Amino acid sequence: MHKDVGAILLNEAEIKARILEMGAEIAAEYKDKNPVMIAVLKGSFIFMADLVRAMDMPSRIEFLGVSSYGDKTTTTGAVQITRDLDCDIEGRHVIVVEDILDSGLTLSYLISYLQNRKPASVAICTLLDKPERRKVEVDARYKGFTIPDAFVVGYGLDFAEQYRNLPYIGVLKPEVYA
Repeated sequence: MHKDVGAILLNEAEIKARILEMGAEIAAEYKDKNPVMIAVLKGSFIFMADLVRAMDMPSRIEFLGVSSYGDKTTTTGAVQITRDLDCDIEGRHVIVVEDILDSGLTLSYLISYLQNRKPASVAICTLLDKPERRKVEVDARYKGFTIPDAFVVGYGLDFAEQYRNLPYIGVLKPEVYA
């Protein structure tokens, strides 16, 4: 797998340090709110696990399965819910935890989808922000890193369900997905 990565964009230590900062920031802002942390599957599961461990506060963990990429390198634009929440979020503070904010299409759809359930608030926490690819403006309250327009894998991010287990975020060589 490592041979398919052309460059390491963010190493394991950089990722860990930033997640500790983000966890402390969220804990300070939500300390008395017991938020529902919603991981957008599958890409954010590693980020979510590390993030909630960095938050010294109570929170509920939920998972929302979403598909918009399939085996492609860009979103199809059609968002499909593949797994719904197990709890009612009405009146609760919600933090949507995403691996990457790219086009904005998926997160825009999810925010609308969740707002229909009448939460007290909805905030977005994304590990990676790729603003050059934005098609829809989405406000992420918490951002780990702003990255260039490159196809990245590792630390939960995949290509065709591979590379999620890399401990860093790397740029996938174009010949791998061409």
